[in-house]
Amino acid sequence: MDPSRDPIAVRAALLAERERLLADVEETIQAPGQMTYGSQAAAASQVFEQQRDLALRDRATQHLALVDAALTRLEDGTFGTCLRCGRPIAPGRLEALPWASHCIDCQADIDRAHR
Repeated sequence: MDPSRDPIAVRAALLAERERLLADVEETIQAPGQMTYGSQAAAASQVFEQQRDLALRDRATQHLALVDAALTRLEDGTFGTCLRCGRPIAPGRLEALPWASHCIDCQADIDRAHR
């Protein structure tokens, strides 16, 4: 059986990804310490790291929403069907990205529209 169509394997992959993302989202982001005279470069580095960590957390939160949506589609029987055109999503795409909600053609159209 195609691993991208085996609901048990898909659920396991999605749940593992969900746990990884939850850990990323829950990771504490350290606030920069109090700046002292002569430590502007260190403070700038701390601010940069904090901004990077916040961006990574935001990305993990968005990815988590995609994984949760895929789990919902798995439950309601629509997993593997493109939300835009209704055609099946290629098994290779689902194997690589089990949270994919669009076929490759529709995703390319969506990506072009957002440029």
